[in-house]
Amino acid sequence: MELQLQYFLLLAAALFCIGIYGLVTSRNAVRVLMSIELMLNAVNLNLMGFSNFMDSAGIKGQVFTVFVITVAAAEAAVGLAIVLSIYRNRDTVDMEQFNLLKW
Repeated sequence: MELQLQYFLLLAAALFCIGIYGLVTSRNAVRVLMSIELMLNAVNLNLMGFSNFMDSAGIKGQVFTVFVITVAAAEAAVGLAIVLSIYRNRDTVDMEQFNLLKW
């Protein structure tokens, strides 16, 4: 049995919705970063699904997915470095306490 495009799209939509929910409702910075990663993984699923559906002989979707994974890894590294720096200064990772740039 071959997987259809609708299954990929439903799974990606569910992951993206979970990521949006976690991004909007969470006050913990690490949880926000995890939600962004879920959203990027949903985009990767869409890229892979459409690549397989539109042109199964080509690898264009897979190449874009590798680029998205690379950007996501860099985003996670920089984001965690920023969170650790703020935690050392403020002793909290609560998003409401990040008012370093306010006047």
